[in-house]
Order: sequence, then structure tokens, then C-alpha cells
Amino acid sequence: MRTKKEIRDTAERRKLSVRNNIRKFSDRPRLCVFRSNKYIYAQIIDDKTGATITGITSRMVEKKSDEKGTIGICFRTGKALAEKAKEKNIDKVVFDRGMFKYHGKVKALADGAREGGLIF
Repeated sequence: MRTKKEIRDTAERRKLSVRNNIRKFSDRPRLCVFRSNKYIYAQIIDDKTGATITGITSRMVEKKSDEKGTIGICFRTGKALAEKAKEKNIDKVVFDRGMFKYHGKVKALADGAREGGLIF
């Protein structure tokens, strides 16, 4: 069984690997994702100025009555973020998933953002 230190080191290594790939596209804004146990947060950041352009949380999206899990909410959160980005004339971003693996909630948010019109 892996220790907490080994798990933390693996997550940190994954985060640094993602950040190194993001530096290649420094001319685009960065779509940064944070996932907690309950909610998912996404924001579009301009790294040149260090300012957040727009952001959204899954708390802002209403849950449907027949929905049991959170994957659908994450998908609609990504779609809503793409709509907010289109209002600010942003169509290309770089996806920064941080230390989170690309599956489940993070993948659903990315798919929703793509369907909403963001290119990454």
C-alpha cells in the first residue's frame, strides 16, 4: 500500500508535468480546474497580467431533480463557463487540470467546455 507521502509526490509530479506543457502555449489564457469532494471550480486566467478573466463553480449550476451524481453538473458547469468565455471573446484556451487525473468530473467539465465552443 502506498503511503500518503508517495501519493502526494505522485500528484505533485503530475502537476509539474501539466504545467510544463502549458508553458508551450503561453499566448493563450489558461482554463484552470480545481476539484473538491463536493464541488468543481473552473476559471480562465490570463497569465500575462495575472488576472482572472472569468470563473464559475458547480454551485452556480442548478441540479436537475432526476440527477443522482455530479458528472452532469460538471458537464453543465463547463458549458456555462464556455458561454461566459464567449461573451468575453475568448475561444482558445489551454486546459490546466493541475494534479487531477483526466477522468470523471474533470473530463466532464472539459467535454462541456468543448461542446460550449472552447477550443483546447
